[in-house]
Amino acid sequence: MEAVQQFLQWVRESDNIVFFGGAGVSTESGIPDFRSVDGLYNQQYKYPPETILSHSFYRQNPEEFYRFYRNKMLCLDAEPNITHIKLAELEQAGKLKGIVTQNIDGLHQKAGSRNVMELHGSVLRNYCERCFEFMSAEDILHSEGVPKCPVCGGPVKPDVVLYEEGLNQKTLQDAVYYISHADVLIVGGTSLAVYPAAGLIDYYNGHKLVLINKSATPMDARADLLIQDGLGNVFSKIEV
Repeated sequence: MEAVQQFLQWVRESDNIVFFGGAGVSTESGIPDFRSVDGLYNQQYKYPPETILSHSFYRQNPEEFYRFYRNKMLCLDAEPNITHIKLAELEQAGKLKGIVTQNIDGLHQKAGSRNVMELHGSVLRNYCERCFEFMSAEDILHSEGVPKCPVCGGPVKPDVVLYEEGLNQKTLQDAVYYISHADVLIVGGTSLAVYPAAGLIDYYNGHKLVLINKSATPMDARADLLIQDGLGNVFSKIEV
């Protein structure tokens, strides 16, 4: 409990906070972390999620990719939870400078956050590979097979970083900038196992690295403050 009190004090005192989050931020909104439920998916699919969500699989088996994508990645009814809401409030209060997220669900923006760096893209953006026409997630959800561009008929690809694809360099540079200039860096709901995203912590120069995660991570020893609890339990105590 002492660690949580220290965390709340740092949040109260700082006006230069950056939040870096992963799948654990959205699990309380009902969006599954597919790493922890591989067995469930393997009953329905011949391949593990990491294979299906790779660039080469998308190219070779686009119909199977989209079957999985519609079924497991498009959680369009999900609503922001207390963590998303508190982060948006901290930004509006001028205390939080930016959010760096590995999530692709758009829930930070839905909660009202403005400066969100989406390392792995967003399911809410989809573009024709031929003419770059935009297509909404709802249109993708209600299409069949490989979605076709309404303008030119070309194949549509989600603006999501698949395995084997590189991150957007501008997003990465922005994330490095905010993390390297932060006073307090809060890292939450991420296993810190996926690179290059996990390596972003190396750019933090301060002495208030807060790590909030239910299970142990490879970076626990580097945290100035380690809180092993659900994000919702911790963030619900923040008063903005």
